[in-house]
Amino acid sequence: MIRLHETVRVARAAADCYRYLLDFSTCEQWDPGVYRAEKITPGTPAVGSEFDVTVSLFGRRATLRYRITALKPDARIELEMYGNGIRSTETIAISANAAGSAQIDYRADFRLSGALRLSETLARPLFKRVGRKAVAGLADALTIKTTVPRQSWPSYAADRSLVLAAPMFTERGYLALDDKSHSEFMDDRVVVVTGATSGIGEAIACEYARLGATVVLVGRDADKLAASRQTVHDFAGGDIARIHAEQADLIDVAETRALGERLTERFPRIDVLVNNAGAMFDTHALTDDGFERTLAINLVAPFVLTETLMGSLIAAGARVVNMSSGGMYLQPLVLDDMNLEQSDYSASKAYARAKRGLVALTRHWARRYGDAGVRFNAMHPGWAATPGVTKSLPGFDKVMGRFLRDARMGADTAVWLGAAEAANHCQGEFFLDRTPHPTAVLPNTQVRPSDAQALYGWLRNESDIPVHGFE
Repeated sequence: MIRLHETVRVARAAADCYRYLLDFSTCEQWDPGVYRAEKITPGTPAVGSEFDVTVSLFGRRATLRYRITALKPDARIELEMYGNGIRSTETIAISANAAGSAQIDYRADFRLSGALRLSETLARPLFKRVGRKAVAGLADALTIKTTVPRQSWPSYAADRSLVLAAPMFTERGYLALDDKSHSEFMDDRVVVVTGATSGIGEAIACEYARLGATVVLVGRDADKLAASRQTVHDFAGGDIARIHAEQADLIDVAETRALGERLTERFPRIDVLVNNAGAMFDTHALTDDGFERTLAINLVAPFVLTETLMGSLIAAGARVVNMSSGGMYLQPLVLDDMNLEQSDYSASKAYARAKRGLVALTRHWARRYGDAGVRFNAMHPGWAATPGVTKSLPGFDKVMGRFLRDARMGADTAVWLGAAEAANHCQGEFFLDRTPHPTAVLPNTQVRPSDAQALYGWLRNESDIPVHGFE
């Protein structure tokens, strides 16, 4: 038997520590040996809830099954684990200290069998080292940071070359993050996520719901919205009444504006808006409002919805997160051909130009509304394996599939930008993996403030959206 005992003190209330650890799938956020953890029992974790945890074990990935066997609220979590040739009983005891801090005691007894039993003597120091790293990672995850993570040298070099940047867009870039935690709870806050019925949008909604936020899922298909609402509840638990679904086809200006008006009436304060909805179209066509379709969903819709919600966003001192794409780096902002009627059309070019426009609009919004207390930032989720990528870019998906991030990896920065204290003062930046990056690498793709101002004016005039008192 291999026995571990590690103790750590953290500057968090015992109740916070217990709440974070109760959903043991958060171990992927703090244990460097865990690749992925999934809660497979729907709803709020309780005695009997089970989790699949994929770990690196003796140089190979293996999936272990964890089960909660006993709980003492705010004080104790007991688990059992079993996998091929390995079993354990583990206890996490939490005790309150003075000044709102807590002590966490981790104890585990591991029993190896079969071929692993023969290597127990050699494995003992490895297990102890892994245990120390995991507990240290837990302490770090529960520590509330106040500054943006420092950019690594590989990431800094990648900002100067798209060739060097490509590996950072894959799963490899996310896995290199020193901190993947989301432990800052969002009770009594309202989060609106567009494009929330699949992929990254649904993953964003799940994590915000796990943090305790009231989450509004926006999508155009009623059946998919209902399914996603249940998925988010299964993932996060708690009261399903705090997970709302709003149906709207964001490609239509009137529907988008009506959505914003409904939300403003229902939620006088909206703390986070994630403009995530997006799409690519194989052929050129205009909407009934006169916008090229890719432009309509990826740029016009975020503009209309954000401007319509501005009263509720200002009331909350909100954070707005705009989902962009690495493809943005390949295209400039072309103000005299926004609908791609004067050049050859391709889906990827239309998408990249729309996302370039969204990043430029993000910086303009930051200048325009920053004094009103609203923070605007854009982000790149990396190359993620989502239904949208599979449908729109099947060749890319086939070649790069095994290197792509999953939806939760792609969602990480969008959640961090809306929830983390460290992101509270970020304004007008473009993020990948929680760090700001330049918005232009290739010549002639930099957008001047005057161009962003012109884009804002064009969007306002073409969509007939009123100004909110900030000329």
